[in-house]
Amino acid sequence: MGWWGKMIGGTVGFFFGGPLGALLGAAVGHGFDASSEIPMERRYTGFTENEKVQTAFFTALFSIMGHLATADGKVSEKEAEEVQRIMEQMRLVPDQQRVAVKLFNQGRRADFPLHEVLEQFRKQCNGRRDLVKIFLEILLKTAMADGEIDEPEYKILSFVSDSLHFPRTDFEHIVRIMEARHHEKGTENSAGSFAVRRQSLQKAYEILGLSKKATEEEIKKAYRNLMSQYHPDKMVSKGLPEEMIKFATEKTREIKAAYDVIKESRSNW
Repeated sequence: MGWWGKMIGGTVGFFFGGPLGALLGAAVGHGFDASSEIPMERRYTGFTENEKVQTAFFTALFSIMGHLATADGKVSEKEAEEVQRIMEQMRLVPDQQRVAVKLFNQGRRADFPLHEVLEQFRKQCNGRRDLVKIFLEILLKTAMADGEIDEPEYKILSFVSDSLHFPRTDFEHIVRIMEARHHEKGTENSAGSFAVRRQSLQKAYEILGLSKKATEEEIKKAYRNLMSQYHPDKMVSKGLPEEMIKFATEKTREIKAAYDVIKESRSNW
């Protein structure tokens, strides 16, 4: 049945409590508040641990997307298109799309409890670092929709990263990769092929978290570790909603492409 089927089946009223419960309840149409007075034994009724995390991921992601998109005071057309594109990539059914849009709009409100939402989401993730990483990557993708991450957006993203106890150096690394990807797209038609190849090679090393001085053994090890880390089945087992499996698949393709670029650049392979 899955997390979505159980949620609309009526158990959502006993699901979360806290700010995530209030957001989800309002989006689905069940009336319950953000208090934590629901006894623990009555929460999570009928949900597996994985389904709890999946529902928390979905709820936190779309509401924080809305908060992020209004960081500069308004939602741009490109940001709205990016959110729509993400929903399409997830192949959300109409009911899921309606809930996602309602969560997004709740995130736009001035009284959106960002800190409380992040705290509850962090506890629900319970140290699943890979899951937090892909959560941040999707948010960064939304922020980059209009071509750059502006200061208000960066401030919110940094706060999200810190609140989820994600290492700042790793967060900055993801930001650099996102910016390099956008820059590369902009230079594909305007720069010479050598410049594009050089940019691609630099980005490839960054994707694998390596420098150009890395040995063949280090490159292969980093590649294997990342491919294992982002394997779609493994990500779902850690709590990534199955609707978001395409993001994990895209990530493995990106890692494989980076590895191939590096391998091609080294004549001794």
